Amino acid sequence: MESPVGLPVKKRLDQRLHRRYPIALKVEYKLLNKGRVERLGSGSTVNISSGGIFFEPDEPLPTEGRIELVLEWPFLLERVCALKLVMRGRIVRSGPTGIAVEARQHEFRTSGTGALKRPLTVFMPS
Repeated sequence: MESPVGLPVKKRLDQRLHRRYPIALKVEYKLLNKGRVERLGSGSTVNISSGGIFFEPDEPLPTEGRIELVLEWPFLLERVCALKLVMRGRIVRSGPTGIAVEARQHEFRTSGTGALKRPLTVFMPS
């Protein structure tokens, strides 16, 4: 690749610690302040990784602060039970294209089913 003046341009390497996966999922969020909910909202993910999420909120958000996100996971537990990914973290960047959240804690929760009596396995279609 060359620059407009004919000089070689070095490709910038992605130096992120966690691989990002482009996926659009519905997300609901809670902005938190000292453990209290300040605001509720929703949006859609742009990409996710084990280290965080980049999403497009339905309305502008602050450039920093604590946040909890709930995503409707696209795979079923034991092929029958809907899952939600709950992620808590902090907003590290806010701009016109979306919000970057650094994950501090995350867990999967089941969505309204009774206790399962066998070991839990998440099935992902191939």
